Amino acid sequence: MRAILLGGGLALLISLIGTRFAIRQFTRWGYGQEVRDDGPTTHHVKRGTPTMGGVVIIGATVLGYLGAKLITLSPPTASALLLLLLFVGIGAVGFLDDFIKIYKQRSLGLRSKAKIVGQTVVGLTFGILALSPVLEDDRGQRPASFSISFIRDFDSLVLPAAAVVALILVMVIATSNATNLTDGADGLLTGCSMMVFGAYTIVNIWQNNQWCGQSDITYGKCYEVRDPLDLAIVAAAITGACFGFLWWNASPAQIFMGDTGSLALGAALAGLAVLTRTELLLVIVGGVFVMETVSVMLQVSWFKLSRRLTGSPKRLFRMAPIHHTFDMAWGEVTMVIRFWILTGLCVAGGLGIFYAEWVAGT
Repeated sequence: MRAILLGGGLALLISLIGTRFAIRQFTRWGYGQEVRDDGPTTHHVKRGTPTMGGVVIIGATVLGYLGAKLITLSPPTASALLLLLLFVGIGAVGFLDDFIKIYKQRSLGLRSKAKIVGQTVVGLTFGILALSPVLEDDRGQRPASFSISFIRDFDSLVLPAAAVVALILVMVIATSNATNLTDGADGLLTGCSMMVFGAYTIVNIWQNNQWCGQSDITYGKCYEVRDPLDLAIVAAAITGACFGFLWWNASPAQIFMGDTGSLALGAALAGLAVLTRTELLLVIVGGVFVMETVSVMLQVSWFKLSRRLTGSPKRLFRMAPIHHTFDMAWGEVTMVIRFWILTGLCVAGGLGIFYAEWVAGT
C-alpha cells in the first residue's frame, strides 16, 4: 500500500511542477495547438495554446512508478513493465502526430493509416509479450490469459493465441481512439481519466488482497491475476499525473495534452483491462468513452446513408463527438462538469458490479 501512495503522490508532484515548466517551454518554442475549422466557433480562441502536455503525464507516471519501486526497494514486475511499454509506445505515436501538426501548422497530423500502423505495431508487441510463456511467474501465470473476461475469466471462452492477440489489438486501437475523441474540451478527458484510472487502482488493490497466490484466502472468490499490486502502482501513478495536469488543463486550459496524452491514456486503459481480466467491465467503467465513440459512428453512418437514400446528407447530432453538441447547448464548463458526473456514475456502477460479483461468489 505504501508503494501505491508513493507512486500516486510522486506522479502528482512531478506532473504539477512539470506541466508548469512545459507551458513555459512549449510557448517559447511555439508548440501551439491548431484548432479544427469545423469545430465549435468558441474553440477558435484556443488556437496557439501549448500542446503535447501528454509528455508530462507519461513522464510523471514512469518516474512516479520507478520512484515508488526505488524507495520501497522492490523490483519491477513483468505486468507493470508491459503496461508502461504500451503506455509509452502509443504515447510515442501520439507525439509524432502532434509534432507533425506543429511542424506543418495544420490541425491534421499523421495520416489515419500511418497512425493505425503505429498503434498496430505497439499493440501487437504488447499482446504477444503478454501471452508469452517467457513471462510466466512461478505459478505458471502469464500477464494476459487466453480467455475472454468480464470481472474474471470465462473458463468456457478459451481462445487460440492468435485470436487473443487480435482481440487485444482491437482493444488497444479502439480504446486509444475513444479517449482521443473525448479529448475535445478543457479538462474533459483529464477529469474523466482520473476517475477511471482511480477505479482501476481500487480494482487492483482488491485483487491483490484477494489474490489466488495467497494462502490465507478464506472468503469469496480469489483472482487469478499476475502482479495486481504493481498494476495498482501504475494505475495510481497515472491517476496522480492526471490530477497534477488538470490543475493547468482546467478551463481556461493553459496547455493541452494532445494526441500524445489522449492516445496513451486510452492504451493504458485497454492494457489494464487485459492484465486485470476485466475486459468487458471496461465498457461500463469507461461508459463516457464508449458514448463518444458510438456518437461518431452513428453520425458518420447516418450521414452516408441519408445521402445515399435521399441525395441530401443529414446529421443525427449538431456535431460529433457528442460532447461538442452539448458544448454548444450548455457551454463548455457546464458540459465538462456534467460529463465528469456521468463518468463518476459509470465508475460507481462498474465498481458496484465488480464488488457484487465477489460477494455473490462466496
